[in-house]
Amino acid sequence: MTTLFISDLHLDPSRPAITDLFLGFLRDEARHAEALYILGDLFEAWIGDDTPSTAADAVASALRGLTGAGVPVYFIRGNRDFLLGEDYAARAGMRILPDPSVIDLYGKPVLLQHGDLLCTDDTAYQAFRTQTRNPAFQAQFLSQSLEARIAFAQKARSASQARQSEMKEGDRAQFETVTDVSAAEVAATFTRYGVDTMIHGHTHRPAIHTLNAGGRTCTRIVLGDWYEQGSVLRVDADGFSLDALA
Repeated sequence: MTTLFISDLHLDPSRPAITDLFLGFLRDEARHAEALYILGDLFEAWIGDDTPSTAADAVASALRGLTGAGVPVYFIRGNRDFLLGEDYAARAGMRILPDPSVIDLYGKPVLLQHGDLLCTDDTAYQAFRTQTRNPAFQAQFLSQSLEARIAFAQKARSASQARQSEMKEGDRAQFETVTDVSAAEVAATFTRYGVDTMIHGHTHRPAIHTLNAGGRTCTRIVLGDWYEQGSVLRVDADGFSLDALA
């Protein structure tokens, strides 16, 4: 049996082919898996479990079908869907895990996280993350009308895109550094959790990295995004492979 890991699907009405690819993945390969882990940014944006979305409805139904077939689904919130709550999780039949979480993967402790906590060089984003993860902020935001939440999300998205464009035009090398993980934070995280394997997404830089942390050889697996194609990490008792899905 194989355990599957995916992240950064960014499902959005503007990219229906990717939603179809994901639904096909759930109907086919995932049905034969031991478990499916979704490590954040399942959706491009999420402003509350009451958001009307035919795509979100279809995804919930497909995930519920998967769990009904005996394949557990676990979800870690990302920076785009951190407001995804227990109501939607219940509809989808998936269990929300804390970010980060340590799981037992074929007898080995493995750290899972979305990955944005590792990007400590982006101090502006980390300040925004701290604010938006505050339960009081979330309660106040979710108490607003759907129209007000949509307007806020659009404004925040425009501001983020403008900031990224400005950074790219000013210093491309600095942009790449700021939006990737901090090597020091990666090493500190390995040491903090006492593991030698970490799986995360967020950076859209799929790769398998080997490094030394605390005198141990460690492996950091970065999942790919689903903007142009799918990306899946397959793990079984004999090893793992990080592959693209057409």
